[in-house]
Amino acid sequence: MAENVYHRLREWLDVFSVGFPSTESGVEMRLLKRLFSEEEAEMFLAMTPRLEPPESVAERTGKEPVHTAALLESMAEKGLLFRIKKGEGLLYGAVPFVVGLFEYQVKDMDRELAELCEAYFQEAFLERCKDYTALMRPIPVNRSIEVGWPVAPYEDARAIIKGKDLIAVAPCICRVQQQRLEHACDKPLEVCFMFGSHARYYIDRDMGRQVTQEEALEILDRCDEAGLVTQPFNAQNPGGMCNCCGDCCNILRALKHHPNPVEVTISNYYAEVDPDACVACETCLDRCQMDAISMGDDDVAQIDLRRCIGCGLCVTTCTSEALSLKPKLEGERRDPPEKAVDTLMQMAQQRGVFGAGK
Repeated sequence: MAENVYHRLREWLDVFSVGFPSTESGVEMRLLKRLFSEEEAEMFLAMTPRLEPPESVAERTGKEPVHTAALLESMAEKGLLFRIKKGEGLLYGAVPFVVGLFEYQVKDMDRELAELCEAYFQEAFLERCKDYTALMRPIPVNRSIEVGWPVAPYEDARAIIKGKDLIAVAPCICRVQQQRLEHACDKPLEVCFMFGSHARYYIDRDMGRQVTQEEALEILDRCDEAGLVTQPFNAQNPGGMCNCCGDCCNILRALKHHPNPVEVTISNYYAEVDPDACVACETCLDRCQMDAISMGDDDVAQIDLRRCIGCGLCVTTCTSEALSLKPKLEGERRDPPEKAVDTLMQMAQQRGVFGAGK
Protein backbone atom coordinates (compact mmCIF):
# COMPACT_ATOMS: atom_id res chain seq x y z
CA MET A 1 0.00 0.00 0.00
CA ALA A 2 2.78 2.44 0.94
CA GLU A 3 4.69 1.92 -2.32
CA ASN A 4 1.48 2.21 -4.32
CA VAL A 5 0.57 5.60 -2.87
CA TYR A 6 3.98 7.04 -3.78
CA HIS A 7 3.78 5.66 -7.31
CA ARG A 8 0.35 7.24 -7.70
CA LEU A 9 1.72 10.47 -6.27
CA ARG A 10 4.54 10.44 -8.82
CA GLU A 11 2.05 9.93 -11.63
CA TRP A 12 -0.16 12.78 -10.38
CA LEU A 13 2.81 15.17 -10.09
CA ASP A 14 3.78 14.21 -13.63
CA VAL A 15 0.59 15.89 -14.87
CA PHE A 16 1.59 19.32 -13.57
CA SER A 17 3.88 21.82 -15.29
CA VAL A 18 6.89 20.08 -16.90
CA GLY A 19 5.98 17.00 -14.89
CA PHE A 20 7.77 14.60 -12.59
CA PRO A 21 9.27 11.81 -14.72
CA SER A 22 10.29 8.44 -13.34
CA THR A 23 13.90 7.23 -13.23
CA GLU A 24 15.66 3.90 -13.54
CA SER A 25 17.27 4.34 -10.13
CA GLY A 26 14.01 5.17 -8.35
CA VAL A 27 15.49 8.30 -6.75
CA GLU A 28 12.17 10.08 -7.25
CA MET A 29 10.55 7.61 -4.84
CA ARG A 30 13.15 8.34 -2.18
CA LEU A 31 12.59 12.05 -2.74
CA LEU A 32 8.82 11.77 -2.38
CA LYS A 33 9.14 9.67 0.79
CA ARG A 34 11.43 12.32 2.24
CA LEU A 35 8.87 15.03 1.56
CA PHE A 36 5.53 13.26 2.18
CA SER A 37 4.20 10.89 4.81
CA GLU A 38 1.74 8.28 3.51
CA GLU A 39 -1.19 10.29 4.86
CA GLU A 40 0.10 13.48 3.24
CA ALA A 41 0.62 11.66 -0.07
CA GLU A 42 -2.99 10.42 0.00
CA MET A 43 -4.24 13.93 0.72
CA PHE A 44 -2.15 15.43 -2.10
CA LEU A 45 -3.68 12.89 -4.47
CA ALA A 46 -7.10 14.27 -3.56
CA MET A 47 -6.07 17.86 -4.36
CA THR A 48 -5.86 19.86 -7.59
CA PRO A 49 -4.37 23.32 -8.26
CA ARG A 50 -7.89 24.68 -7.84
CA LEU A 51 -7.90 26.40 -4.47
CA GLU A 52 -10.57 25.23 -2.05
CA PRO A 53 -11.41 25.46 1.67
CA PRO A 54 -10.90 22.53 4.09
CA GLU A 55 -14.67 22.04 4.38
CA SER A 56 -14.91 21.39 0.66
CA VAL A 57 -12.00 18.94 0.73
CA ALA A 58 -13.48 17.08 3.70
CA GLU A 59 -16.91 16.82 2.07
CA ARG A 60 -15.46 15.69 -1.25
CA THR A 61 -13.14 13.07 0.28
CA GLY A 62 -15.48 11.91 3.06
CA LYS A 63 -12.89 12.72 5.74
CA GLU A 64 -13.42 14.23 9.17
CA PRO A 65 -13.48 18.07 8.79
CA VAL A 66 -11.34 19.06 11.80
CA HIS A 67 -8.61 16.56 11.00
CA THR A 68 -8.73 17.52 7.31
CA ALA A 69 -8.25 21.20 8.15
CA ALA A 70 -5.33 20.41 10.46
CA LEU A 71 -3.68 18.16 7.86
CA LEU A 72 -4.02 20.72 5.07
CA GLU A 73 -2.54 23.44 7.26
CA SER A 74 0.34 21.18 8.32
CA MET A 75 1.08 20.35 4.68
CA ALA A 76 1.02 24.02 3.71
CA GLU A 77 3.48 24.76 6.52
CA LYS A 78 5.76 22.03 5.16
CA GLY A 79 5.60 23.46 1.65
CA LEU A 80 3.53 20.56 0.28
CA LEU A 81 0.50 22.67 -0.68
CA PHE A 82 -0.07 26.29 -1.65
CA ARG A 83 -2.22 28.32 0.74
CA ILE A 84 -3.89 31.69 0.54
CA LYS A 85 -5.98 33.59 3.04
CA LYS A 86 -9.33 34.79 1.78
CA GLY A 87 -11.26 36.87 4.28
CA GLU A 88 -11.42 34.83 7.47
CA GLY A 89 -10.85 31.54 5.68
CA LEU A 90 -8.01 29.56 4.13
CA LEU A 91 -7.81 27.98 0.70
CA TYR A 92 -5.41 25.20 -0.33
CA GLY A 93 -4.25 23.76 -3.64
CA ALA A 94 -1.78 21.28 -5.10
CA VAL A 95 1.45 22.54 -6.70
CA PRO A 96 3.93 21.10 -9.23
CA PHE A 97 7.35 19.87 -8.21
CA VAL A 98 8.82 22.91 -10.03
CA VAL A 99 7.77 25.66 -9.56
CA GLY A 100 6.32 24.57 -6.21
CA LEU A 101 7.44 21.76 -3.93
CA PHE A 102 11.14 22.26 -4.61
CA GLU A 103 11.05 26.04 -4.10
CA TYR A 104 8.96 25.72 -0.94
CA GLN A 105 11.77 23.75 0.76
CA VAL A 106 13.99 26.82 0.96
CA LYS A 107 13.85 26.82 4.79
CA ASP A 108 14.24 23.07 5.18
CA MET A 109 16.85 22.22 2.54
CA ASP A 110 19.53 20.08 4.21
CA ARG A 111 22.36 18.00 2.75
CA GLU A 112 20.26 14.85 2.36
CA LEU A 113 17.42 16.62 0.57
CA ALA A 114 19.88 18.56 -1.60
CA GLU A 115 21.55 15.31 -2.66
CA LEU A 116 18.22 13.66 -3.49
CA CYS A 117 17.15 16.68 -5.55
CA GLU A 118 20.46 16.84 -7.39
CA ALA A 119 20.40 13.14 -8.22
CA TYR A 120 16.87 13.53 -9.54
CA PHE A 121 17.69 16.65 -11.54
CA GLN A 122 20.68 14.99 -13.18
CA GLU A 123 18.95 11.70 -13.97
CA ALA A 124 15.63 12.93 -15.28
CA PHE A 125 14.32 16.38 -14.49
CA LEU A 126 16.79 18.65 -16.32
CA GLU A 127 16.30 16.63 -19.49
CA ARG A 128 12.52 17.03 -19.17
CA CYS A 129 12.79 20.78 -18.52
CA LYS A 130 14.74 21.53 -21.68
CA ASP A 131 12.25 19.93 -24.05
CA TYR A 132 9.11 21.93 -23.34
CA THR A 133 7.81 25.48 -23.18
CA ALA A 134 9.89 27.32 -20.62
CA LEU A 135 8.49 27.85 -17.14
CA MET A 136 10.53 31.04 -16.90
CA ARG A 137 11.57 33.51 -19.57
CA PRO A 138 14.64 35.75 -19.62
CA ILE A 139 14.00 39.45 -20.04
CA PRO A 140 16.61 42.10 -20.87
CA VAL A 141 18.56 44.08 -18.33
CA ASN A 142 16.90 47.49 -18.58
CA ARG A 143 20.09 49.40 -19.26
CA SER A 144 20.79 47.18 -22.28
CA ILE A 145 17.74 48.35 -24.26
CA GLU A 146 18.15 51.35 -26.54
CA VAL A 147 15.96 54.33 -25.77
CA GLY A 148 13.17 54.67 -28.31
CA TRP A 149 12.34 50.97 -28.71
CA PRO A 150 8.83 50.10 -27.55
CA VAL A 151 9.13 47.76 -24.57
CA ALA A 152 6.06 45.90 -23.30
CA PRO A 153 5.59 46.09 -19.51
CA TYR A 154 6.03 42.31 -19.21
CA GLU A 155 9.46 42.67 -20.88
CA ASP A 156 10.56 45.25 -18.31
CA ALA A 157 11.62 43.95 -14.89
CA ARG A 158 11.38 47.37 -13.29
CA ALA A 159 7.88 47.88 -14.68
CA ILE A 160 6.84 44.47 -13.33
CA ILE A 161 8.01 45.44 -9.85
CA LYS A 162 6.41 48.89 -10.03
CA GLY A 163 3.10 47.24 -10.86
CA LYS A 164 3.03 45.10 -7.69
CA ASP A 165 1.56 46.13 -4.34
CA LEU A 166 2.88 43.24 -2.24
CA ILE A 167 6.44 42.06 -2.87
CA ALA A 168 8.55 39.49 -1.02
CA VAL A 169 12.17 38.57 -1.62
CA ALA A 170 13.57 35.15 -0.72
CA PRO A 171 16.83 33.25 -1.00
CA CYS A 172 17.31 31.50 -4.34
CA ILE A 173 16.38 27.85 -3.72
CA CYS A 174 18.79 26.66 -6.42
CA ARG A 175 21.74 28.44 -4.77
CA VAL A 176 20.63 27.20 -1.33
CA GLN A 177 20.57 23.64 -2.64
CA GLN A 178 24.02 24.00 -4.20
CA GLN A 179 25.33 25.48 -0.95
CA ARG A 180 24.26 22.35 0.89
CA LEU A 181 26.23 20.35 -1.68
CA GLU A 182 29.24 22.69 -1.21
CA HIS A 183 28.99 23.71 -4.87
CA ALA A 184 27.76 27.24 -4.29
CA CYS A 185 28.78 30.10 -6.55
CA ASP A 186 29.57 33.59 -5.27
CA LYS A 187 26.41 35.27 -6.59
CA PRO A 188 23.98 37.09 -4.24
CA LEU A 189 21.55 34.79 -2.47
CA GLU A 190 18.46 36.88 -1.62
CA VAL A 191 17.31 37.54 -5.20
CA CYS A 192 13.97 35.80 -5.85
CA PHE A 193 10.83 37.94 -5.90
CA MET A 194 7.26 36.84 -5.22
CA PHE A 195 4.19 38.98 -5.79
CA GLY A 196 0.65 39.13 -4.44
CA SER A 197 -0.71 35.90 -2.92
CA HIS A 198 2.60 34.14 -3.62
CA ALA A 199 4.41 36.84 -1.65
CA ARG A 200 1.93 36.45 1.23
CA TYR A 201 2.55 32.69 1.39
CA TYR A 202 6.32 33.23 1.51
CA ILE A 203 6.02 35.92 4.18
CA ASP A 204 3.62 33.90 6.33
CA ARG A 205 5.89 30.83 6.18
CA ASP A 206 9.00 32.95 6.90
CA MET A 207 10.52 31.82 3.60
CA GLY A 208 11.00 35.43 2.52
CA ARG A 209 10.58 38.98 3.74
CA GLN A 210 8.39 41.79 2.56
CA VAL A 211 10.14 44.62 0.72
CA THR A 212 9.04 47.93 -0.75
CA GLN A 213 9.15 48.62 -4.46
CA GLU A 214 12.19 50.82 -3.88
CA GLU A 215 14.12 48.07 -2.08
CA ALA A 216 13.12 45.55 -4.73
CA LEU A 217 14.50 47.84 -7.44
CA GLU A 218 17.77 48.20 -5.52
CA ILE A 219 18.04 44.40 -5.30
CA LEU A 220 17.35 44.19 -9.04
CA ASP A 221 20.22 46.61 -9.70
CA ARG A 222 22.57 44.47 -7.60
CA CYS A 223 21.50 41.41 -9.59
CA ASP A 224 22.48 43.20 -12.79
CA GLU A 225 25.86 44.11 -11.33
CA ALA A 226 26.40 40.48 -10.28
CA GLY A 227 25.58 39.19 -13.76
CA LEU A 228 22.32 37.40 -12.97
CA VAL A 229 19.68 36.65 -15.62
CA THR A 230 16.30 38.10 -14.71
CA GLN A 231 13.57 35.50 -15.30
CA PRO A 232 9.92 36.12 -14.42
CA PHE A 233 7.42 33.30 -14.65
CA ASN A 234 6.36 32.82 -18.26
CA ALA A 235 3.22 34.96 -18.15
CA GLN A 236 2.37 38.59 -18.77
CA ASN A 237 1.30 38.98 -15.13
CA PRO A 238 3.87 36.84 -13.29
CA GLY A 239 3.49 35.75 -9.68
CA GLY A 240 7.25 35.62 -9.25
CA MET A 241 10.56 36.68 -10.78
CA CYS A 242 13.95 35.06 -10.25
CA ASN A 243 17.48 36.28 -10.88
CA CYS A 244 19.51 33.32 -12.02
CA CYS A 245 23.03 32.10 -12.68
CA GLY A 246 24.06 29.35 -15.05
CA ASP A 247 25.93 27.51 -12.29
CA CYS A 248 23.02 26.83 -9.93
CA CYS A 249 19.69 27.65 -11.60
CA ASN A 250 17.99 24.46 -12.75
CA ILE A 251 16.20 26.25 -15.58
CA LEU A 252 19.44 27.70 -16.98
CA ARG A 253 21.30 24.44 -16.36
CA ALA A 254 18.69 22.66 -18.44
CA LEU A 255 18.92 25.28 -21.18
CA LYS A 256 22.71 25.04 -21.27
CA HIS A 257 22.40 21.33 -22.08
CA HIS A 258 20.13 22.10 -25.03
CA PRO A 259 21.89 22.27 -28.41
CA ASN A 260 19.68 25.20 -29.46
CA PRO A 261 18.31 26.98 -26.35
CA VAL A 262 16.53 29.63 -28.41
CA GLU A 263 14.09 26.95 -29.61
CA VAL A 264 12.62 26.52 -26.13
CA THR A 265 13.14 30.04 -24.76
CA ILE A 266 10.64 32.86 -25.00
CA SER A 267 12.99 35.77 -25.62
CA ASN A 268 12.46 38.68 -27.99
CA TYR A 269 15.99 40.08 -28.16
CA TYR A 270 19.45 39.03 -29.24
CA ALA A 271 22.96 40.43 -28.80
CA GLU A 272 24.94 41.84 -31.72
CA VAL A 273 28.64 42.77 -31.99
CA ASP A 274 30.15 45.74 -33.81
CA PRO A 275 33.44 44.17 -34.94
CA ASP A 276 35.10 47.54 -35.44
CA ALA A 277 34.45 48.53 -31.81
CA CYS A 278 35.36 45.25 -30.07
CA VAL A 279 38.66 45.49 -28.14
CA ALA A 280 38.80 41.79 -27.14
CA CYS A 281 38.58 42.52 -23.41
CA GLU A 282 36.58 39.27 -22.97
CA THR A 283 34.41 40.73 -20.20
CA CYS A 284 31.34 39.51 -22.08
CA LEU A 285 32.58 35.90 -21.92
CA ASP A 286 32.36 35.96 -18.14
CA ARG A 287 29.00 37.73 -18.11
CA CYS A 288 27.25 35.32 -20.48
CA GLN A 289 25.45 32.57 -18.53
CA MET A 290 24.68 30.53 -21.66
CA ASP A 291 28.18 30.17 -23.19
CA ALA A 292 26.84 32.02 -26.23
CA ILE A 293 29.93 34.22 -26.75
CA SER A 294 33.40 33.23 -27.93
CA MET A 295 36.41 35.03 -29.32
CA GLY A 296 37.06 34.56 -33.02
CA ASP A 297 40.42 34.22 -34.73
CA ASP A 298 40.36 37.95 -35.39
CA ASP A 299 40.04 38.70 -31.66
CA VAL A 300 36.45 39.86 -32.07
CA ALA A 301 33.61 38.56 -29.91
CA GLN A 302 31.20 36.26 -31.73
CA ILE A 303 27.58 35.58 -30.73
CA ASP A 304 26.08 32.12 -31.22
CA LEU A 305 22.48 33.09 -31.94
CA ARG A 306 21.34 29.54 -31.20
CA ARG A 307 22.43 30.07 -27.60
CA CYS A 308 21.85 33.79 -26.99
CA ILE A 309 18.72 34.28 -24.84
CA GLY A 310 18.73 38.07 -25.06
CA CYS A 311 19.31 38.87 -21.39
CA GLY A 312 21.58 41.85 -22.16
CA LEU A 313 24.16 41.11 -19.45
CA CYS A 314 26.97 41.30 -21.99
CA VAL A 315 25.83 44.73 -23.16
CA THR A 316 25.83 46.57 -19.84
CA THR A 317 29.52 45.91 -19.10
CA CYS A 318 30.96 46.29 -22.60
CA THR A 319 33.49 49.11 -22.08
CA SER A 320 33.87 49.83 -25.81
CA GLU A 321 30.10 49.71 -26.47
CA ALA A 322 30.70 47.08 -29.14
CA LEU A 323 27.74 45.01 -27.97
CA SER A 324 24.10 45.98 -28.32
CA LEU A 325 20.76 44.28 -27.85
CA LYS A 326 18.46 44.09 -30.85
CA PRO A 327 14.73 43.25 -30.98
CA LYS A 328 13.80 40.23 -33.05
CA LEU A 329 11.69 40.71 -36.14
CA GLU A 330 7.93 40.78 -35.66
CA GLY A 331 7.45 37.28 -37.06
CA GLU A 332 10.11 35.85 -34.73
CA ARG A 333 8.75 37.36 -31.52
CA ARG A 334 7.10 35.07 -28.97
CA ASP A 335 5.00 36.91 -26.43
CA PRO A 336 4.28 35.11 -23.16
CA PRO A 337 0.80 33.80 -22.36
CA GLU A 338 -1.49 36.25 -20.59
CA LYS A 339 -1.87 34.12 -17.44
CA ALA A 340 0.23 31.49 -15.67
CA VAL A 341 -2.54 28.92 -16.10
CA ASP A 342 -2.25 29.38 -19.89
CA THR A 343 1.44 28.49 -19.69
CA LEU A 344 0.68 25.36 -17.68
CA MET A 345 -2.01 24.31 -20.15
CA GLN A 346 0.42 24.77 -23.05
CA MET A 347 2.87 22.47 -21.28
CA ALA A 348 0.17 19.90 -20.65
CA GLN A 349 -0.82 19.95 -24.31
CA GLN A 350 2.80 19.62 -25.44
CA ARG A 351 3.30 16.60 -23.22
CA GLY A 352 0.00 14.99 -24.21
CA VAL A 353 -1.56 15.10 -20.76
CA PHE A 354 -5.02 16.39 -19.97
CA GLY A 355 -3.82 19.21 -17.75
CA ALA A 356 -3.83 19.91 -14.06
CA GLY A 357 -7.40 18.89 -13.34
CA LYS A 358 -9.24 15.72 -12.37
